[in-house]
Amino acid sequence: MKCPVCNYFDSKVIDSRVASDGMSIRRRRECLKCCFRFSTYEEVEILDLSVIKRDGRKESYNRDKIIKGLRRSLEKRPIIEDDFKKLINLIERDLQIIRKNEVSTEQIGQIVMNHLKQLDQVAYIRFASVYQSFEDAQTFQRELNKLLIRN
Repeated sequence: MKCPVCNYFDSKVIDSRVASDGMSIRRRRECLKCCFRFSTYEEVEILDLSVIKRDGRKESYNRDKIIKGLRRSLEKRPIIEDDFKKLINLIERDLQIIRKNEVSTEQIGQIVMNHLKQLDQVAYIRFASVYQSFEDAQTFQRELNKLLIRN
């Protein structure tokens, strides 16, 4: 890990602990050249996962796409950053549980919607309306009724 101050290529780990989200490790480091102290975070990364798009094309899994969609859905909602990180980690955990090298956008969307439904129903409706291409108010109403029946 390069030092953010002097760009020296080596540092030593002073302390490691589980981060507040419970899904990553926070490491306190010290540069071996200038002694500057800084923190890094280590998270699980999904490797070698291909996403099958609706039109049949395949592309590499991109965490940033899920983050972007979730941020849009959760905009102006009372979700703290730690809960957001937990949500991302839970979604990626569920993708890993599938134990396949390829996953469809439909599978990803369902996993995301299942977690959003539990976390924030407004964000769930926002995400579902875009993901499922709601075309009219009746479609919104049907989805809202499903949520209301479960509560």
